[in-house]
Amino acid sequence: MKNDEHFVSVPLTIEVDGYHIVDDETFDQRDFLDRAKKSQNVPRSACPSPHTYMESMSGAERIYMITLSAELSGSYNSAVLAANLFEEESPEVQVHVFNSKSASIGQTLIGDFIHKLEQQGVPFDEVVKRTDEYIESQHTYFVLESLDTLKKAGRLSGIKSFIASTLNIKPVMGSTPIGSIQQLDKGRGMKKALEKMVDCMVSDTVDTIGKVLAISHCNCPDTAAMLKSMVEAEGEFMDIEVVDTRGISSLYAGDGGVIMVV
Repeated sequence: MKNDEHFVSVPLTIEVDGYHIVDDETFDQRDFLDRAKKSQNVPRSACPSPHTYMESMSGAERIYMITLSAELSGSYNSAVLAANLFEEESPEVQVHVFNSKSASIGQTLIGDFIHKLEQQGVPFDEVVKRTDEYIESQHTYFVLESLDTLKKAGRLSGIKSFIASTLNIKPVMGSTPIGSIQQLDKGRGMKKALEKMVDCMVSDTVDTIGKVLAISHCNCPDTAAMLKSMVEAEGEFMDIEVVDTRGISSLYAGDGGVIMVV
């Protein structure tokens, strides 16, 4: 998808102790994780400005924008403003902004879904309708080594805190229907937590054969491979994709975190 001209990534930015990082092809995960580990402060992220979005919106008759969950980022509101301004300047172009109600690999799957519909020649309004339905059916799950970054960044408001580190308890987290974060289960140790996460996925998922499941991981390919094996043992999917995280996902998932979307 990175090599396909139909896809354009509009990057968020990250700041670690005054050092600014753009979440694009220049992102160095190892360098970022090292800086974050050494820092006494929580790295901060910033969504793209409407102008940044608009710079990427030329050269197409139909534009689909897929943002981070509006419950987790200002990216959606910024993109909507950009779309409105762009449509005033170019009324002949069709533009729609999707609130992914997800993040990371969830956005990737939505982009792939739209691309396949476009390849089939599906009309714009029908693409929007079917993609909205796909987003409503999608489920996002994750298990992290630590929830500290999400907590300190205010992304876990409303979720009760509990002591996990001394007992090696890993909470299984997931998306709500509106795209916020909820706790689904917990397990002692990463392997047990992944098993619980797969159990949640199985109970939520109908017709696995017709679905694509994707896993993104932050610097833990062995953990991702173990999770993929667990998934394969539970059901047959159309495809299972495994990728490493880039900037924003690496920031909030943290070293060793895994995300699963179907």
